[in-house]
Amino acid sequence: MTTIKLHNSKTRKKEVFEPIDANNVRMYVCGPTVYDRAHIGNARPVVVFDVLNRLLRHVYGEDHVTYVRNFTDVDDKINARAAESGRSIAEITGETTQWFLDDMAALGARDPDKMPRATQFIPQMVEMIEKLIADGYAYAKDGHVLFRVRAYKDYGALSGRSVDDMIAGARVEVAPYKEDPMDFVLWKPSSEDLPGWDSPWGRGRPGWHIECSAMSYELLGASFDIHGGGNDLMFPHHENEVAQSCCAHPEGEFARYWLHNEMLQVEGKKMSKSLGNFFTVRDLLDQGFPGEVIRFVFLSTHYGKPMDWTAKKAAEAEATLRKWRTLTDGVEPGKPLEIEIAPLYDDLNTSLTIQRLRTAAMAIEKGIETPEGPVSVNDFVASANMLGLLLEGLGEWAKGVDLSAYEVLLADVRTKAMETKDFSEVDRIKAALINAGVEVRMSKAGVELLPASGFDATKLEGLL
Repeated sequence: MTTIKLHNSKTRKKEVFEPIDANNVRMYVCGPTVYDRAHIGNARPVVVFDVLNRLLRHVYGEDHVTYVRNFTDVDDKINARAAESGRSIAEITGETTQWFLDDMAALGARDPDKMPRATQFIPQMVEMIEKLIADGYAYAKDGHVLFRVRAYKDYGALSGRSVDDMIAGARVEVAPYKEDPMDFVLWKPSSEDLPGWDSPWGRGRPGWHIECSAMSYELLGASFDIHGGGNDLMFPHHENEVAQSCCAHPEGEFARYWLHNEMLQVEGKKMSKSLGNFFTVRDLLDQGFPGEVIRFVFLSTHYGKPMDWTAKKAAEAEATLRKWRTLTDGVEPGKPLEIEIAPLYDDLNTSLTIQRLRTAAMAIEKGIETPEGPVSVNDFVASANMLGLLLEGLGEWAKGVDLSAYEVLLADVRTKAMETKDFSEVDRIKAALINAGVEVRMSKAGVELLPASGFDATKLEGLL
């Protein structure tokens, strides 16, 4: 069996991945709160864990992996959006959930095996809260139920902080119904104009953290293999998940491996609306960035490092993918080449995998071998598919470009220039092609034109 190594946030070191049950590898990833379009930062964990999902299925078998990613469809942000828009909560969450699925599909992300919605698991949340109260880990007051943070001795182990340091270094809500400022809400009361469910503590709704604990337990059990998400969730969300899950189900260990992706920047700056550099995935798609190009840019940086979205990176990604698409047009995938995908086994090193794919593509293009031996174009496609690239349904953006007439034009002009020694017309046509986003290749063998980044066919009008 192939060895996979993953950086475990829990132990702060890279470890050999050993699943609890190799016949059912289980992974849970925190999904979106569905009140608006997903921004590109929201999309990074989707792409990262989609690659991990593909890798696990490659190693353990397609039918031996269970991947769960939730939707939070009960939340104060959703309530606020409903209040300001005058639309129903069900209408908003239904619409934005579909938006999310459509946008992530455009990035080549497979749907997880299970996509639970929080509102489908309210009874399980109530049951878990009741057990926490019965065992002394939680208490009810004024219609609220809160978790006693100091009752769980290992609180802070995941994020590496002590409770006292957390209180000193963070703003915590001080409320009359709290025994301790660090205690967090498991259940809160709902007024008549807010979503609510009957419970032993009155009509109310769950706190954010209990959702994932209840859903992961119901779908994956008291112990499962991998829990993932952005590193902004490590505290307090993931820390609170660990506490309430381990206290409610001490027979399990909750998640054995924790993976956190780093945050995303735009042109070297933190993404924010105030800076005017805030983009949703739909914004980029509507601006003409193919989903495959967005995905390529994401994967060009290791998930454990901050990722910087830049126009230059997008242009380079588009040019590379156009070449790969031209090279593999109509080719059926073979089997992934181990030498190309080997970096994925080492903590999901997508950036090095892309480098190896570049080397393989160059060898195929030139008809030579790589240092490791010959490369089949079919196997190259299969290797790229492991990253969710060169997938059959993602390539429409790179099709339908016929530059053969321009190749003939430039070749004829070049032949005449060789005789007259006047290359001004060659230079003019070449400049026009480059300005239109065409890569011009001229050699003894002839002229080859390839659509590159920013290709715009309208700029070629009048050239023939």
